Amino acid sequence: MSFEGSTLVDWAAYARTRTELGAGFVRILGYFREDGIKSVAAIEQGMRASSAAAIVIPAHTLKGEARQFGADPLADLAEKIEMSARDAVERHDTCDDALVDVANLRPMFDETLRLLEREASPLVARKPHGGGFGRKSS
Repeated sequence: MSFEGSTLVDWAAYARTRTELGAGFVRILGYFREDGIKSVAAIEQGMRASSAAAIVIPAHTLKGEARQFGADPLADLAEKIEMSARDAVERHDTCDDALVDVANLRPMFDETLRLLEREASPLVARKPHGGGFGRKSS
């Protein structure tokens, strides 16, 4: 699956979170990585086991953590999966209607995480945003 990098992350929201978290940003991003890997695996396992109830909490967790970093498409997909699972739990049914979304979740998570971690790396060359001292504003 191919994603256009600029559409997976709201870089303004990412920058706000980075500023708010300060020195703890990289640590929190590491938690997002760990929790996200676990959440995606739990959602996939819940789908394989036809257990809508097993999908709700990891999808909810992934949704909230993704939004914190400006990863809105990932958060929206996790929310769609969560709502489908919640509806299935209420109907006492499986959430087979979320199969395509669950199949798309891991590639989207992986690419989003790659972008977030690349931007967080101190080794990444940064492009100046807009004008600055001695730079013409575009």
